[in-house]
Amino acid sequence: MMKFILMMVFMIPLSFKLKSFWLNQCIYFMMFFLFMFINSYNYLYINISYFLGCDLLSYCMILLSLWICSLMIMASESLNYKNYFVNFFLFIVLMLLLFLYMTFSSMNLFLFYLFFEMSLIPTLILIIGWGYQPERLQAGIYLLFYTLLVSLPMMISIFYYYEMFYSLDFYFMNKLVSNIYMYLCINLAFFVKMPMYLVHLWLPKAHVEAPVSGSMILAGVMLKLGGYGLMRLMMMFMEIGMKINIVFILISLYGGLLVSLICIRQIDIKSLIAYSSVAHMGLVLAGIMTMTYWGMCGSLVMMLAHGLCSSGLFCLANINYERFMSRSMYLNKGMINLIPSMSLWWFLLSSSNMAAPPSLNLLGEIMLINSLVSWNNLCMLMLMFLSFFSAVYSLYLYSYTQHGMVYSGLFSFYTGLVREYLLLMLHWFPLNILILKSEIFCLWI
Repeated sequence: MMKFILMMVFMIPLSFKLKSFWLNQCIYFMMFFLFMFINSYNYLYINISYFLGCDLLSYCMILLSLWICSLMIMASESLNYKNYFVNFFLFIVLMLLLFLYMTFSSMNLFLFYLFFEMSLIPTLILIIGWGYQPERLQAGIYLLFYTLLVSLPMMISIFYYYEMFYSLDFYFMNKLVSNIYMYLCINLAFFVKMPMYLVHLWLPKAHVEAPVSGSMILAGVMLKLGGYGLMRLMMMFMEIGMKINIVFILISLYGGLLVSLICIRQIDIKSLIAYSSVAHMGLVLAGIMTMTYWGMCGSLVMMLAHGLCSSGLFCLANINYERFMSRSMYLNKGMINLIPSMSLWWFLLSSSNMAAPPSLNLLGEIMLINSLVSWNNLCMLMLMFLSFFSAVYSLYLYSYTQHGMVYSGLFSFYTGLVREYLLLMLHWFPLNILILKSEIFCLWI
């Protein structure tokens, strides 16, 4: 595991080399393929070096981080030809990848917490440095304070746990904790990061103000930190979880339903995709809270699927924004008349977002619905509406942007670039091909 950290450290000088934009991106892809050869298809930690290790959950999340970071660079080509501090941008992406790698491969709870919080800083710099509007400062502060408010109680709880059991290694975290304050202090940090309904207001703001790379990493990987942390630590709270997890399952499902209704009346494309993330991650949170095998495996599948699908939709929104200079649905109309080939990609990613076969979203939703219905039959009512409105807002997004009259104020327009089609292909292809190897997601517990 250390060899990849050294590879990232030695890439720092390359980030500041002139005209090395595409070279950086090629090395990110090379790192992804090298990491794939680790073959961590089991539930035991392998490749242990110092405090780092890799099991199937870490393996999937690190691969997702490497993939999304390489696609972030591909999506940010406009920074390269306009030369908006492009070397500093490459450095920030590299630091973000390094922190995420350390977060997902740490086998110690305190180190996990340390890098979990450190990953916030490069994201904040991306939003404030390369965002589009003056409101990006407010969005950055929202993101910072929501996260910081819940991080101190988590740190104190970690120290308290160490005082009780004298170990912070994940491998030995099988001691049951029945303290409700500790449960809330540790898990609230993950609820904010996911984000759970009621503590989700930072997410739409951050997405709307962020550049395309910021939106991609937020939707693709940063939200998954919350789910990853819950999956790792839920074993500690088995006893108390049986009593109070019902509260968070109800908040997640009811919140997902309300957020789906909010999506239907959005006029900002990025805002709609951001709110749909809250609905999907609510389902993931509910699945983890059932503490069942189906729920854990379904949450892992759904997190991977959402990371690819949501990131791809943000790329599409940015492709439209670069041409129309607007994210409003009133202006982004009649796209099927202008670029029909891009309309196909809108359809493919919107259909994946509403869990149409053969996407990985479908597999995740089936597993999560199984876990929730077996936990309580009454969840079926909520899940029925959740699945229906998920399809409604995905079709609303597609039909409003692609059909109708083209905006009359449009005088010049350039068609899709090969880079953009490749970018969308690299989101959509793994999302739909991974379902053929779906048995690997059921091996990690």
